[in-house]
Amino acid sequence: MTRSTDGRTPTALVTGASRGLGLALARALAAEGWRLVITARGADDLEKAALETGATALAGDVADPGHRARIAQVVNELGGLDLLVNNASTLGAAPLPTLAVYPLDALEDALRQNVVAPLGLIQATLRGLRERGGAVVNISSDAAVEAYEGWGGYGATKAALEQLSKVLAAEEPDIAVWWVDPGEMRTRMLADAVGEEEAAGADDPEVVAAFLVDLVRGRPRSGRVTR
Repeated sequence: MTRSTDGRTPTALVTGASRGLGLALARALAAEGWRLVITARGADDLEKAALETGATALAGDVADPGHRARIAQVVNELGGLDLLVNNASTLGAAPLPTLAVYPLDALEDALRQNVVAPLGLIQATLRGLRERGGAVVNISSDAAVEAYEGWGGYGATKAALEQLSKVLAAEEPDIAVWWVDPGEMRTRMLADAVGEEEAAGADDPEVVAAFLVDLVRGRPRSGRVTR
């Protein structure tokens, strides 16, 4: 069972925890003895995840400031976080359009979901993370650093998230900050992007969840991590 440095049971917040990597990570952390707060937009699936993992479930959209405030209140009542995992994300416009015709309203929404919301949660929970010497995991993508046709909108949001992560690591030396490229995973998001057939050949999210648990346990210095 994982313990914090002073022997307390550690607390983690995982976003996008109703399916895919978020659900797999919630299961993996629960198996390690973490106390969990989980959130996602799908209330029914989130409640199932909570029953399975013993987590506190808060259904809602992390892009909504009111929902982030509610999460922060619950987290603060629990004494703060040891780990924040910003996993919730949106693909943006799909099928993937070129930048020449990318809908700007879809890009604005993706920026709210993939950049503003993670930073908002970091700001709302930072005091506890500082006090506990905690860690932040921001889930990124190789699309943040590579030029793939059709991936300009999503990649731009992840590039922005990576830059925020770099600066956060420089500004907050007492917490660990990792921006993680998990590689392709067999998820609904990947299927929406590349099709069911290609997505079926990707790794199971459970493989990535195990990698992330090892990352948190090993606590390397802050930086970009590629699985």
